[in-house]
Amino acid sequence: MRRQNQSMITEFILIGFSNLGDLQILLFFILLLVYLTTLMANATIMTVIRLARALHTPMYFFLFVLSCSETCYTLAIVPKMLTNLLSTSPTISFSGCAAQLYCFVGLACTNCFLIAVMGYDRYVAICNPLNYTLIVNRATCMQLVLASGFCGFLISVAVNVLVFTAPFCASNQINHFFCDIFPVIKLGCTDSNLKEMVIFLLSILVLLVPLVLIFISYIFIVSAILKISSVEGRWRAFSTCASHLTVVIIHYGCASFIYLRPTSLYSSDKDRLVAVTYTVITPLLNPLVYTLRNKEVKVALRKVLSRYSFPKTV
Repeated sequence: MRRQNQSMITEFILIGFSNLGDLQILLFFILLLVYLTTLMANATIMTVIRLARALHTPMYFFLFVLSCSETCYTLAIVPKMLTNLLSTSPTISFSGCAAQLYCFVGLACTNCFLIAVMGYDRYVAICNPLNYTLIVNRATCMQLVLASGFCGFLISVAVNVLVFTAPFCASNQINHFFCDIFPVIKLGCTDSNLKEMVIFLLSILVLLVPLVLIFISYIFIVSAILKISSVEGRWRAFSTCASHLTVVIIHYGCASFIYLRPTSLYSSDKDRLVAVTYTVITPLLNPLVYTLRNKEVKVALRKVLSRYSFPKTV
């Protein structure tokens, strides 16, 4: 009978926002507005980088790939979340849940590695400027991006195997608004302590190791900047790193709060709020940070807008 109950689960119920009642309609419109703004902002960044020759550099190539990855990342989570906010039965199929978790983890890991690669790019540009074009050439850029994606989705395969190979009990209610790792793994019939430990170690590999490498690279970057005699030169060097540092703090901060702590400290309401931040808000902040804080992007955006604006009628 136990085996029969396990095999009957063909879909999950996502109960993340069900306690909000009528406020779900208001939340739907707020998140829809944020989502559309995110798509427009990332599309703008990618278009400007593609059209402005001044931005055809490794740093902006990595930013282009990050914006593309962030867009796909939101596509894996937000549309289904918006649909469920308007649904009286917020469900997701078993295969749909597995696919969502695979895309979410794969793209999230890829983003973590890409941000670390962008830190390496800043390190070479500031600490070894004479050899920058030789070290960070087109082939190297492509190899770093492909390696980030390959490692990210390889880790995602491992996580999916850990989460979905175990049998599930009769309960199919996920206490979240999407198929996240720990809310799903807790529905398994078997003891999940070993799996949670493996996932924690993978989280260290994805979050803590790149963060430490970024921190070390910025020690060398700050040391190199302080040796610049010109105040204007120092300011220009610091400004090129400010946007990246802001993204690092936002991205790694939210993810570390969820995945680099014992599961015994898991709090459904608080973690759902943080999850909204890193699935909806963070993908919007990335292009805004690079647009508002980066002079080169703002200048390129104005040039692109003036070039492709409609001609004035006489």
